Amino acid sequence: MVQTASLMLDLGTPAPDFSLPDADGKIWHLADLAAQKPLLVIFLCNHCPYVIHIRAKLAEVTRQFMARGVAVVGINANDADRYPLDSPEKMKEEILLAGYAFPYLYDESQAVAQTYRAACTPDFFLFDRHHRLVYRGQFDGSRPKNTEPVTGKDLVAALEAVLIDAPQIADQSPSLGCNIKWKEGNEPDYSWPGH
Repeated sequence: MVQTASLMLDLGTPAPDFSLPDADGKIWHLADLAAQKPLLVIFLCNHCPYVIHIRAKLAEVTRQFMARGVAVVGINANDADRYPLDSPEKMKEEILLAGYAFPYLYDESQAVAQTYRAACTPDFFLFDRHHRLVYRGQFDGSRPKNTEPVTGKDLVAALEAVLIDAPQIADQSPSLGCNIKWKEGNEPDYSWPGH
C-alpha cells in the first residue's frame, strides 16, 4: 500500500460536473444531487485499508449530515480490471457492509477523478451551496496504524461550518490514503501552475 496525500485542490474551485453510473447502472449527475445544497464528494474504494479503517464512522457521519441537507456522493475510480475487489458488483456488497446511504458511483474512465484532481482513497471535497470548494482535507487524524480514535472531527467541523455559511479553517490537513489505482497509461499529470 502506497500512502498518498490529497493534492489540496484550490479553495473556491467550482464543483466539476459528472455523469456516472451507480453499481446498478443508474446514471447520476451533479445536478441530481446538489441543487442549492452543500455537496460532499468522496473518492473511495472497497479494498483500501484507509477507507476500511473509517468506513463505519464515515457511514454514520454522512447519514447525519444528509438528514440535515448536505448532498453526499461516493465515487470509486479504481481500475477494477487490476483490482477486482473494486468492481461494481463488489461495490454493491460494500454499500451493505459499510452502511452507506449515499449514491456510490463508478468512474470507469477515471475522467471524473482526474477533473477533481483526486489522488487518494479516501479523498474529500466539500462544496458550499453555491458549489464552490470550501474544504479538502482529512476525515480526522486517525490512520490504520496509529492510536487516534476514528471520530471524523475534521470533516464534521467543515460540514457544520458549511451548513451555517461560516468561514472554514484556513489550515486544512490533507487526507492520506492509498493512491487511486490508475489504468496503465492513464496516470494523470497533476502538475499545474502554482502546485
